[in-house]
Amino acid sequence: MIDQASVVSPPRLSGWLIASWGLGGFLLLLIQALIRLSPMAWVAISEYSLALWQWGLMAGWTLFMAISEGYKGFQKAFAPRFGARLRWLRDHPQGLPALLAPFFCMGFFGATRKRKLVSWILTMGIVIFVLLIKLLPQPWRGIIDVGVVVGLSWGVLATVWFSLQALFSQHFEIDPELSDKLAQKP
Repeated sequence: MIDQASVVSPPRLSGWLIASWGLGGFLLLLIQALIRLSPMAWVAISEYSLALWQWGLMAGWTLFMAISEGYKGFQKAFAPRFGARLRWLRDHPQGLPALLAPFFCMGFFGATRKRKLVSWILTMGIVIFVLLIKLLPQPWRGIIDVGVVVGLSWGVLATVWFSLQALFSQHFEIDPELSDKLAQKP
């Protein structure tokens, strides 16, 4: 005999739609950034005669951003948690988290205190960094943007990968770092 308490009902259509909104909305933010930054990066490469040391600086910065932003930031930390929160949202498609799904999945609300603090502080830091980089002349801005484009591209791929794993695998054992109130929902 099957224990009815252990039977999990499949996600509803509304859950899949909200999950699609969460992932799609977030990817839209990243892809817009890539579309804005890529031409600036290309200008530094194609329109300036960079010295050998500037090419070396670009290569070093790009490697740093690939490791710190792409691998450590997105692949090892953000993307798995984003996927876990997306999975939770698919299974609980209601209220403010559903309406603001991309921001919920990013950890801006409905999260542990630590997760909210980290999400907000990191976002403010990124905004300040972007504003400062905009003040730089070419080719320096483009050199920095090359690394950022690589890191963000890695982030897009990692987020899609972990989101698909979270949504379509039987078990996804990553902690979504939910607030106590949301964690108690069945």
